[in-house]
Amino acid sequence: MDVVSDAIAAVRIGQPSSNRIRVSGSWCARLVPYEGAGFHVVLKGDCWLLPDGGAPVSLRTGDAVLLPHGTGHVLADSPVDEAAVERAVPFESWPEVGRPPEPRSYGEVEMLCGKYRLDRSRAHPLMAELPETVHLPNRVGSHPELRAAIDLLGREVDARGPGSCMAVPSLLDLLLVYMLRSWVTEGAAGVWPAVLSDPVTAVALRALHSDPAAAWTNDLLAAEAGVSRPTLARRFTSLVGRPPMAYLTWWRLTLAATLLRDTEHSLASIAHRIGYGTPYALSHAFKREFGATPGRFRAEAAERSAA
Repeated sequence: MDVVSDAIAAVRIGQPSSNRIRVSGSWCARLVPYEGAGFHVVLKGDCWLLPDGGAPVSLRTGDAVLLPHGTGHVLADSPVDEAAVERAVPFESWPEVGRPPEPRSYGEVEMLCGKYRLDRSRAHPLMAELPETVHLPNRVGSHPELRAAIDLLGREVDARGPGSCMAVPSLLDLLLVYMLRSWVTEGAAGVWPAVLSDPVTAVALRALHSDPAAAWTNDLLAAEAGVSRPTLARRFTSLVGRPPMAYLTWWRLTLAATLLRDTEHSLASIAHRIGYGTPYALSHAFKREFGATPGRFRAEAAERSAA
């Protein structure tokens, strides 16, 4: 695994959902804050996104926008004033959702809107650092993988052919990966884009995430990155915010929490998988980190999921 994949896997729960909408004329709809991440892809036309407490974002055909922290927002045909925002129709009761106007009219907007369910209790710092809105404009030659995923998803949602119940969630997962990859690689300001673009730290992180159960030491990790141990320690700690072995311990326990939440593996199996010699050693470290035993954590995660 790599850092971006692991960061997503640590927080993602359940399956994403999406709707294709068509609207025209003057319109304004509100989406309330959500315990997850929302996204919109403009398939046709132009519109505006007005995040709560943020600046309006102009969206054009082919644009994608991710709201990784579930920020409440308004979608509208224009940058409406506060009074119009207050009168916005709740998205869930929006009469146009899923029903194309007949006949299709000039100025029509088509969008793909959806949500990802996320468990933020142990979010990777890469996910925590994401801004309230990640706007990815449709520019010629930029983000070809994202553009291809958007095209495939638009066709699949429209066609609803055989196997679409499996294809759509998989494409939505792919869309999330490509949106995060685009944010990381297009020079966004922030700690983690800098971390993943640094050749030494990126190699070290890739090694730790590829095999967290290995008996890593600072010397072994420095050799993997092709630098001296002091150089690795200095660059890694400066960028990531904690020394390599401290990061490894944190990631192992975060991975244990994910496995407890998402699987029925025994504590012994999880301990072996993440590099702890015994279930007791894992349980002791886990309680110190999370303030709860692995068994209690698993039970509470099941309760949250059921709710």
